[in-house]
Amino acid sequence: MLDMKWIRDNPEAFDKAMKSRGNAQTAQDLIAIDADRRIFIEDVQKVQNHRNTLAKQIGEVKSKGGDATALMKEASEIREVLADRDAALQTAEDALQEVLAVTPNIPGPDVPFGTSEKDNVEVRVWGEKPSFSFTPRQHFDLGEDLGQMSFEEAAKMSGSRFVLLKGDLARLERALAAFMLDVHTADYGYTEVSPPYLVRPQAMFGAGQLPKFAEDAFHTTNDYWLIPTAEVPLTNLVAEEILEADRLPLRFVAHTPCFRSEAGAAGKDTRGMIRVHQFSKVELVSITTPEESENEHQRMLGAAQSILERLNIHYRTVVLCTGDMGGNSQKTYDIEVWLPGQNAYREISSCSNFGDYAARRMNARYRAHEKKNTFVHTLNGSGLAVGRTLVAVLENYQQEDGVIRIPDVLRSYMGGRSSITTQKVG
Repeated sequence: MLDMKWIRDNPEAFDKAMKSRGNAQTAQDLIAIDADRRIFIEDVQKVQNHRNTLAKQIGEVKSKGGDATALMKEASEIREVLADRDAALQTAEDALQEVLAVTPNIPGPDVPFGTSEKDNVEVRVWGEKPSFSFTPRQHFDLGEDLGQMSFEEAAKMSGSRFVLLKGDLARLERALAAFMLDVHTADYGYTEVSPPYLVRPQAMFGAGQLPKFAEDAFHTTNDYWLIPTAEVPLTNLVAEEILEADRLPLRFVAHTPCFRSEAGAAGKDTRGMIRVHQFSKVELVSITTPEESENEHQRMLGAAQSILERLNIHYRTVVLCTGDMGGNSQKTYDIEVWLPGQNAYREISSCSNFGDYAARRMNARYRAHEKKNTFVHTLNGSGLAVGRTLVAVLENYQQEDGVIRIPDVLRSYMGGRSSITTQKVG
């Protein structure tokens, strides 16, 4: 959520930022709503001052043995007036918050301008595309031929956009998650967390998922939300907190299932594991100061990239342009892994710096050196999406006969095995 004072003081910068994001919101729209709210604030304050004056007068009259009946009657009427004015103020507050809640973040000054993914800027390329003496196949063909990946069996119990893994592929998924957690905790100092998978609406709001992305999430009948990413519970660990500066940065990592309705994905990636309703992800979250925010972003990006480098899988990193960046983000890097079966790069991680956008929604602050309470900066990134990493391993390590070589760094997690072959599973 943005600072209304900043919008009032910087209307031209706000309008330029919204235009760069393809958003029709203008500073004048918000300032007009805020002006109504401020009138109600002044009105309430005047009534409160009058009430306080009456209370003082009543006390003085009574202390002298006088009759305060008329003043007390007026005070009673004032209470009713104040209740009405408070209600009107709350309505005005709600109107402003409703608009601010869906107003996107201000892009960082170094974010490239653009209208679509075509305008994203490549900033890093690692490794080389693998060379095959045969036409590489896609992961779903490989997995189904191994007898260890079934979309049909998943559909029997859950419908479309679900997958069931068995045998070595199920173990490979578990191995990838354990490997990622070990790297991030041991080499990058993230604290492992096992969070709830169901959260209340305020947690979804604080992380910027509500109200804008309600359609993409799953909602229970008793008002819980299934987490679309572990970013939600991890970021909310500091909600309504005032942290001491020497505790920062805080770094958390979690491996959780993620649940998404894919409401806007009709017709996209209908086969395979790229876009499903339930998937596994290792998520990184950092809480830090504004001064260290950019350095922490680069550090997080490096942690996520290191997973693919240790797996020896080719990728590229792009910085998203203003028109392709998520609404909550101030700056986002996407890591795109090479999938030879698709002959294309596909996103496997987004690492985003939210600035103080989420912190304002959660009221998460820290006590700065001058003892002033200041909003923290929050960052999050996939380190990595486990299902998509499994897809990348299958496609990059496939052999002509359908055998999948296991990357060296995963072999100890796979019982010393060097390959995955067709096996009879239940």
